[in-house]
Amino acid sequence: MFTLVRSRVRTAALALSAVAALTFGTTATTGAAAAPAPAPARAKQGPTSVAYVEVNNNSMRNVGKYTLANGGGNVFDVAVIFAANINYDTSKKAAYLHFNENVQRVLDNAATEIRPLQQKGIKVVLSVLGNHQGAGFANFPSQQAASAFAKQMSDTVTKYDLDGIDFDDEYAEYGNNGTGQPNAGSFVHLVTALRANMPDKIISLYNIGPAASRLSYGGVDVSSKFNYAWNPYYGSWQVPGIALPKSKLSPAAVEIGRTSQSTVTSLARRTVSEGYGVYLTYNLDGADRSADVSAFTRELYGSDAVYTP
Repeated sequence: MFTLVRSRVRTAALALSAVAALTFGTTATTGAAAAPAPAPARAKQGPTSVAYVEVNNNSMRNVGKYTLANGGGNVFDVAVIFAANINYDTSKKAAYLHFNENVQRVLDNAATEIRPLQQKGIKVVLSVLGNHQGAGFANFPSQQAASAFAKQMSDTVTKYDLDGIDFDDEYAEYGNNGTGQPNAGSFVHLVTALRANMPDKIISLYNIGPAASRLSYGGVDVSSKFNYAWNPYYGSWQVPGIALPKSKLSPAAVEIGRTSQSTVTSLARRTVSEGYGVYLTYNLDGADRSADVSAFTRELYGSDAVYTP
């Protein structure tokens, strides 16, 4: 049995009030250059591998440093910038998208932090996380408010030429600052609007919090609007409770360098044997983690991983 204890570092969720917050219409545009067309990634057979990166401490470039010894393909297919925040403006009584100084640095330096990954064929997604201020994905007071926040997210994807948005409904602390408790329709309205704004981009679900259990409202079920959903508890196996095919689900979740290699291997083996299509990893840092990474690539792809500094 696994003890379901989240080991996710909370630093990305801490409010950094002195740093940049994105409130569209007031934030200067950096004019980040669009990504050139990526070179075709070397083919590999097996599940999609996902790497969350805590950008308060580590570089997104680390995701591109791992290839397969057999064939040279990328180990990771999706890189997640962890994390932007959903914050709350008490004067406007509205949620807004906030970037701490480290997330803003990654976005402002897309040419060196994001484009090299995309040029290898790795998708780069921005995770959005609660920030203890009462604003969350599940308590918008109206459909219009949900749509306005969806536009902030899709505008960010367009502005920085990202590949999508990841929802992580943790640390919202619903009710703070006079905000409402989770309601039935909020997340459905939000996801519906976001998918309409970016029909061809990734939308993924870190399967936790009130939003994850509120996927249907008013005859609308947004489950099919997600590309992926994954287990949020590292070192464990838990099938996300969302109506998606196995090819889009990661019941396995591991923290690189902290989940034992034997567990990493067994979860990867189970992913393959039970026919799931995604394998989630968290907290890739700048060290040579090829031994930890190889513990799952051998099972998923039949190859060791190679680290190239």
